[in-house]
Amino acid sequence: MATAARFLRRTLRASEVASRLLSTSHSIVRRAAYTTGGIIDVGQPTPKSHPELLADEEITPGITSEEYMSRRKKLVDALPEKSLAIIASADQQMMTDVVPYSFRQNGDYLYITGCTQPGGVAVLSKETGLCMFMPDKHKEDVVWEGQTAGVEAAVDFFKADKAFPLSEMKKILPEMIEQSKVVYHNAKASTSSYRNFDAFRRASLNNKVKDLMHYTDELRWIKSKSEIKLMRESASIVSQSLLQTMLLSRTHREESQLAAKIEYECKMRGAQRMAFHPVVGGGANGSVVHYSRNDKKIKSGDLVLMDVGCEYHGYLSDLTRTWPPCGRFSAAQEELYSLILETNKECIKLCKPGTSIREIHHHSVKMLISGFQELGIIGKGKSIQYNYLNPTSIGHSLGMDIHDSTSLTLDKPLEPGVVITIEPGIYIPQVPILNENAPDRFRGIGIRIEDEVLITENGHEVLTASVPKEIPHLTTLMNMGGGGSTTESHEARAACN
Repeated sequence: MATAARFLRRTLRASEVASRLLSTSHSIVRRAAYTTGGIIDVGQPTPKSHPELLADEEITPGITSEEYMSRRKKLVDALPEKSLAIIASADQQMMTDVVPYSFRQNGDYLYITGCTQPGGVAVLSKETGLCMFMPDKHKEDVVWEGQTAGVEAAVDFFKADKAFPLSEMKKILPEMIEQSKVVYHNAKASTSSYRNFDAFRRASLNNKVKDLMHYTDELRWIKSKSEIKLMRESASIVSQSLLQTMLLSRTHREESQLAAKIEYECKMRGAQRMAFHPVVGGGANGSVVHYSRNDKKIKSGDLVLMDVGCEYHGYLSDLTRTWPPCGRFSAAQEELYSLILETNKECIKLCKPGTSIREIHHHSVKMLISGFQELGIIGKGKSIQYNYLNPTSIGHSLGMDIHDSTSLTLDKPLEPGVVITIEPGIYIPQVPILNENAPDRFRGIGIRIEDEVLITENGHEVLTASVPKEIPHLTTLMNMGGGGSTTESHEARAACN
């Protein structure tokens, strides 16, 4: 009898597994949230706990439960028959043994579930719908960390079809894996909670395990109206914040001060965090593409390059401006800046449905090579040196991650609802590094001008257009009086001497 029972368990069809899940889930679901005065705490904002942030039926600010369920259906419909999708949350990363870093959710897990908390695993298939395995929580954890979402919140708030404690996953998920023809998972998620299961290892050895990224990247490529609204707000926040930081740079010339200012301004305007560590490169530091030290004093006559972005309820912005805090460009700086600005504007004109990022990139390369040759920065017939001076692409997709939908080819035609960046630049180090032969007068100059562009039905919309980038506008901004403040005017003049 025991042998026969084991055989029957191994040969259950996927539909029978689903049926068993449906019949047992209610006995496993248990209350993990508590209620105080009618406000339910599930470890993240809800319409009841934060009515100023979420409207009724929203799981995260601006995104309704209906939209989340639509995403799940689209993903399931896109996958082959009898597929299983395993989507793990991000793990909590620790600064020390007891001090965690600020948590940021895995983009795919957030996109499908709406859960902003660590430790969960979501499983999705046509047979079972959305099944969420939620971290087991003990009273001692609540004392130290507060409430978190459990299995009841998974069903009632996140609208999962079924939910189980994470401790039950080792009993349930292996059978789901065995009954599936293909298992997809978000391979870049760092969790090992299911990867050590024998069933998952066998599926991997049998070439049944695939990366889910291409499917989720396709879904995330085109933003919904709700997502576009959030991205507009994210872009608006960072644009206003950078403008305030540019004004501060007239009197405060430490890279660290400008980094602190941009983060303060973004968070005061509602951003949850920065999209990435701000790049604040004064002078030659601006020639380091992803400079991050932010520990130098900006010298009189230097340009400052700031590449910044913020996160607003899961959606990111990305913006770069380069300007002279002392209010004037040198002749060499202006020559280079004018070329980068012209390239930025011409490439933005190409942003429309049907064009690809690669096409725009090729156009930018032609413009910049021609311009660099005219300025004597690279010689005729030596276009290979271009890559030493600008090793970056003209732009990338933007959304829930700073480089969004990265598995999709750059040849993919742009469509309405896609958001990309346009960011031409030039990076000439103080001392030659890669055999580039720029004239001495251009040495130590780094310039990037980056805008965030939404593709529309008829062309495009620049979401960061409010931040000045024309030379007359920048010099006027940097030479403005301090609102009648004589002290500030003196400080600005002193900083430039």
